[in-house]
Amino acid sequence: MKKKPEKKEDIQALHQVFESAEHLFVAGFAKITVEQDYELRKTVRQAGGRYKVIKNTLAERAGAGTPVEPLVSGLKGMCSIAYTSTDPVALAKALTAYAKTNDTFTFKAGLVEGRVFDVKSIEALATMPSREEVLAKLLYLINAPAQRLVTVMNGVGRNLAVVVDQGVKENKFSA
Repeated sequence: MKKKPEKKEDIQALHQVFESAEHLFVAGFAKITVEQDYELRKTVRQAGGRYKVIKNTLAERAGAGTPVEPLVSGLKGMCSIAYTSTDPVALAKALTAYAKTNDTFTFKAGLVEGRVFDVKSIEALATMPSREEVLAKLLYLINAPAQRLVTVMNGVGRNLAVVVDQGVKENKFSA
């Protein structure tokens, strides 16, 4: 059992996480094996996030005065958090995929860019394309008109060359 100074340190560390995390998901788990926990942590790391098992009372105290406060107040059961400052869609996809294969892992709530998300919103977030996919589509849309313009401009020169070539073959340019 931890002593009071150690608990205060845990609360301060968790408070810093709650203040700095832009995207955070609260999840519940029960009867998770060591292998499943290892796999979950590996999945979260690959998505660019961090994972931490939390004590409900410490999380409630640490969450006071932070944007995460509505998520961590009144938690019941075994809880954990997964958080990231980069891509919330990648983390939501990773957690949702893990939850589909492990019934013991369930979402409770989430916080994305300061907005509280319920379970259905988290699942909807997980179906969105990743940041890289959106950027690739955007670059394609920006690049497509330029490609079409170049094709049209090349077409004029190509057509002119074909007309001149046919004229030469038929001796239309003889003096």
